Amino acid sequence: MPDLNRLFSIAGDIVLPVWLLLIFAPRWRWTQRLATFVVPLLLAATYAALLLHGGRIKGGGYGSLTQVARLFSSQDLLLAGWMHYLAFDLFTGAWQTRDAQRLGFARWMVAPCLVLTFLFGPVGLALYLLLRLCLRKEVEAR
Repeated sequence: MPDLNRLFSIAGDIVLPVWLLLIFAPRWRWTQRLATFVVPLLLAATYAALLLHGGRIKGGGYGSLTQVARLFSSQDLLLAGWMHYLAFDLFTGAWQTRDAQRLGFARWMVAPCLVLTFLFGPVGLALYLLLRLCLRKEVEAR
């Protein structure tokens, strides 16, 4: 297994440009391919490898906050958790971009949602869903 700090940096170096594509070049034919398939699959493969390498942590699990904290006491599993967030947030951002294009939303309106999804996951998703709710009602009223 490579150096975990290096793997962490590589993941960020791969994900950030794809987020920038979602914001600045959402209609480029490779943007959705990268954001929906290529990068999430790379992150998922890395996630799986880290889970296998991290092994079992005594007292770790998902039944309580204490058990989850024990899982994340392993650097391998902590990085796996980070890969999980990167993959799902990127996939969510790709969906937001596709959905906004389909509904005809202005790119500048969606950009803050994408930035917040990249930085704070569910906050960006919530903002996009609120934007979508407001704008869809406006579009339907026309």
